[in-house]
Amino acid sequence: MKAAAFVTPGPPEVLQVMDLPRPEPGAGEVRVRVRAAGVQPVDLSVRQGRMPMGVEATPGPMVPGNEFAGVVDEVGADVTDVAVGAEVLGFRVLGCYAEQVVVPASQIVRRPAALPWEIAGGLSGAGQTAHTAVELLRVAAGDTVLINAAAGAVGTVAVQLARLAGATVIGTASPANHDYLRALGAIPVAYGDGLVERVRAVAPGGVDASLDAAGADGLRAAVELVEDRGRIGTIVAFDLVQELGVRWLGSQRSAARLADLVELYVTGRLRVELRRAYPLEQAADAHREVATGHGRGKVVLTLPS
Repeated sequence: MKAAAFVTPGPPEVLQVMDLPRPEPGAGEVRVRVRAAGVQPVDLSVRQGRMPMGVEATPGPMVPGNEFAGVVDEVGADVTDVAVGAEVLGFRVLGCYAEQVVVPASQIVRRPAALPWEIAGGLSGAGQTAHTAVELLRVAAGDTVLINAAAGAVGTVAVQLARLAGATVIGTASPANHDYLRALGAIPVAYGDGLVERVRAVAPGGVDASLDAAGADGLRAAVELVEDRGRIGTIVAFDLVQELGVRWLGSQRSAARLADLVELYVTGRLRVELRRAYPLEQAADAHREVATGHGRGKVVLTLPS
């Protein structure tokens, strides 16, 4: 099979399309012919040699990617509820920038026809991260929530989930994305110096919780605005978690959580923005775009059917 992989960590151009052995499913696993795979910031870290927590680098080509959508083309022993030909989306650790991927059957859900391949391939990562964050921060009706980097892939979903929970949402973004945030139901404010004062101006009653998907500046502002630091979380500034006494919000992925996101999308309650789709051969370009930190929504890789 073909896969976008690298041997030596480095800049985007180390990603090359390679011919690798086709994976075979074991007991309880399925093999999926990938139609789309999401590109996430963690993939860029892997390419640079920084592996996810608990994962060790192995010799030989490394294939990034931890979310995908495609068609099941083989099932392993003991798999009784998924058949060859099923259209699915799912998640695993690494290996998704490839024509085929093997995954436990417990980590996939069915793809409804109303969910486009490109959206399906990029739903799990940002979607489940946002879903986990809103849950762990105990966002509820009547809360005011600050979301830093609200126009990004995680922020876009988090804004909508918080609004569905009944919260008022204040979202930080560049001015070019303020109308976008208003369309999602958030109150936009600009990044930069004076952020605390701008948030206080639009939330005179205070802020109850905050999700940071941007970094140090937004997280330090949240500490000034939110009284309960147990309701402040970050998905990017791990180095500041202990210093500031806030929460690290690692994604708690599950098929049930992913199925909930799929249901929200197909019933029109969740909007997912597709920034751009690249063919597998342009994986390096996809990494360059994600690395800019600009733009909104998901970047995905697509593969032919």
